[in-house]
Formats: sequence, structure tokens, C-alpha cells
Amino acid sequence: MTTDEFHRNRDNFCYRHPDRQSFVLCQRCLRTICPECQTQAAVGVICPECLAEQRAAATPAQRKAERRWSRPAAMTAVSGRPTVTYAIIAVTALVFVVTLIPGIGRVVEGYLSFYAPAIYPQVSGVFQPWRVLTVALVHSGFWHVGLNMLALWFIGRSLEPLLGAARFLLLYVLSAAGGSVAVALLAPNVPVVGASGAIFGLFGALLVIGRHLGANIRVIAILIGVNFALPFVLALLSAAGTGSFAGALSAIQISWQSHLGGLIVGAAVGLIYARTRAARQARLRVGLLIALTGVLVGLLALPPVLYT
Repeated sequence: MTTDEFHRNRDNFCYRHPDRQSFVLCQRCLRTICPECQTQAAVGVICPECLAEQRAAATPAQRKAERRWSRPAAMTAVSGRPTVTYAIIAVTALVFVVTLIPGIGRVVEGYLSFYAPAIYPQVSGVFQPWRVLTVALVHSGFWHVGLNMLALWFIGRSLEPLLGAARFLLLYVLSAAGGSVAVALLAPNVPVVGASGAIFGLFGALLVIGRHLGANIRVIAILIGVNFALPFVLALLSAAGTGSFAGALSAIQISWQSHLGGLIVGAAVGLIYARTRAARQARLRVGLLIALTGVLVGLLALPPVLYT
């Protein structure tokens, strides 16, 4: 039961609605505000007037970040557990173990690795299109598969919860395809194994999405630069002894073409995701992804025309 003195004390009522009792204070001006007038801040709540002053004093970068985060986001994961990342690692590890089995291991690796002539019947007489994607499942050795899966584990734990399982899987698959397309265009007679194209695609998507969200992407950019430059540095060191940079580069067992293709496609997918985050843009996002897939298919049809 309240007293007359309580009712006369205006500090016990919202300053904007004098008939509404409240005991919550604005964290900036310390005036009493009712639930309708409260806006959640970093610490406590603030009143409408202080909120307006805060927005007026915000820098252009702060206002831009606020607009981005206030959009209805479509890139919201159902679960924080990166199940697709774990599944890809498990399947890749299983395939690697199978390739170690004497007698059938080499056969499995031969059917899953990417070799451009094998997808052009007019060139080789066979048509094995699955190689464009299954290349990401086979690796040349323990360190190869171990480093790729370690990179996938590090990136997937952050990127998959942000994108969601389906979008993350699509990003991985398209990036792997992008790596194969680049190899078909730039090194058509070189057999390739490994998930490096897909991994670089994840790097590219993380770089673009992080930049779009205002995150510090300097470390990601440095990692991409170091990993992409590695085969060229090794070739230069080898050329110092052999005298031929081109020969040394071809001898280095790292497919920079796959890295480049995966990086470009991954960045493109990341840009599509970043620019079509709103739920109302779902059709646009699907259309752009279909268009990107069409571009990859079109590019994949060029090597027979270029090299035959």
C-alpha cells in the first residue's frame, strides 16, 4: 500500500508517462522510465531522448554498422554446432583410410581425383563428371589431409554457425567446383587431389563476409596471402638451384590453380550471402547462386575448345 508522499514523489513515476509507476532509471540521464520507454543498451536501458542524442552523435561508421545489424537476417544458424563441418571431416578421413587399403586404394583415388580430360568424352572417350567435386575427398598423404581438415575445422567452427548448415555446405561444394574449373582452364593435363580449393573458398567467403560485417579481416587476408604465395616461394627457392622457375613451379606438388579458383568462387558466394541476408531476398539469393553455378558449368565447357 502506497502513501501520499510516495505519489507526490515524481521520481517514482515515468517522466514521460506520469501515471505509470516505475523503478527503472535511464542509465544516461537517471530519470525514471516505464517499460514502454525503455530501450536496451549495452549496460541497462536508456530513455527515448537519450537514444536520439546517442544516434545523433554516432559516427557514419557506427550508423552503418547499426543498419547492418538491424536488418532482418537470413544468415542465422539453427544450431551453434558445426555438424556439416564435422561430417565433411569424417567422410574425408574415411575416404583417406580407404585409399590406404592395398589393392583398392589406388583404384578409389584414381576414380575420385580430378583429371580434366576424364570429364571430356571428345578428348578422352570417357565422361566422369563427379571428379569435379570428389577431388575434395582424396589426398596425397597424411600431412595433406591433416592440414586441410585442420583448416576446415578452424574455419567451419566460426563460419558454419553464421551461415547455417545448408549454406555452408553449398559454399564448400561450389568452392571445390571452382578449384576444379580453374585447374581445367589453367592446367588441363595435371591430375589434382585435395580439398585445398574448397578450403580457399571458405577463406574467401570469410574474408568478404567479415568485411561486410565490419570485422577485422587483416589476419584472414594475411593467411590467404601466405598460403597462396607458398608454391611460388617454394618454386623460387627451387629455381635458385635448377635455374628454371617454370620447371620448378611445375615440380612443386601444390595446385595454385585450384587455390585461385576456390578463392574466387568462395568470395563470390560470400558476397551473395552478405548482400542477400534478408529473408525477403531468398529468391534473389537462390537466383544468383544458380547463375554462379551456370557460369562454372560454362567455363568448364571451354577447355576442349581451347586445347584441342
